[in-house]
Amino acid sequence: MDYLPAVEIEPKSPATAAVIWLHGLGADGHDFVSIIPELGLPPDHGIRFIFPHAPEMPVTINGGYVMPAWYDILEMSLDRKVDVVQLQASAREVGKLIEREIARGIPSERIVIAGFSQGGAVAYQAALSYPKPLAGLLALSTYFATADTLELSAANAPLPIHIFHGKQDTVVQIVLAHKAQRWLGEHGYAAAYSEYAMEHNVCAAEIVAIGQCLRAWLQQ
Repeated sequence: MDYLPAVEIEPKSPATAAVIWLHGLGADGHDFVSIIPELGLPPDHGIRFIFPHAPEMPVTINGGYVMPAWYDILEMSLDRKVDVVQLQASAREVGKLIEREIARGIPSERIVIAGFSQGGAVAYQAALSYPKPLAGLLALSTYFATADTLELSAANAPLPIHIFHGKQDTVVQIVLAHKAQRWLGEHGYAAAYSEYAMEHNVCAAEIVAIGQCLRAWLQQ
């Protein structure tokens, strides 16, 4: 089976959990590797980090320029008009990575899906539709692009979710994070929410909080 190419960071001790972390538009799988030491995880954490590379494709809002992207963005309105079929295809590729971790001996209940910006939109789709229970979902500076089309998985009805967003984000406006949290609440999910005095990026306090999520969800 073919899988998305990815940067994989193995723990010092045998892997007993996994985090699949999706980058944003125009970046690649190396984008968040450097924050692993800042997460405050114990030395023997046993978490394998997987940072997939998005395929390269023309992106309409960038004049058709070819760049790493999980899906095409057709219109830069507040809610964005996106290629839903491509987004769903990317989510299925994430599902294949989850299945590979399960085949490697990691229970689905110990796999976290994380995504920043465009990667976060794919993370919402992948995690909430996945047919086996997962450990958690980290939605970083992102938006829920497929809320109207997503077929929710009953297996992940109790999925722990934490939304992180910047108060000064002008790329993905904070109202979209509020909208996602409201939608999730209306559909029975207890999504935690944190915002920071930052733009479209991550900050030190957020990284610490992400590490706390991973420790709680994966009992580190």
